[in-house]
Amino acid sequence: MSTLFAKIVRGEIPADIIYQDDLVTAFRDIRPMAPSHILIVPNRIIPTVNDLTEADERTAGRLFLAAAHIAKQEGIDEDGYRLIINVNEHGGQEIFHLHMHLVGGRPLGPMLRKNKK
Repeated sequence: MSTLFAKIVRGEIPADIIYQDDLVTAFRDIRPMAPSHILIVPNRIIPTVNDLTEADERTAGRLFLAAAHIAKQEGIDEDGYRLIINVNEHGGQEIFHLHMHLVGGRPLGPMLRKNKK
């Protein structure tokens, strides 16, 4: 099984990669929703958060450490940023390769809109 993100990790599809190590890769989103919009993915395909196991603990931790490193590199660590992980259909996941969105560079507003009754 392969995904768009796995092909980016392997260098088969061009991307603006800004960070890569033995566990995770980070690259700029091609449809940014904020001045800084970066996707951070495990190098190994893990479909969703629900598929993480104890063996993935180091990789899951690295996603967050990479996010903090990249936020500082982008100059958004002081003002703040948002980390988003969508899971399955209701969570809005479109590509079934676990990924974290790091967004910032402007005020982001409320996390969710209130439902109208």
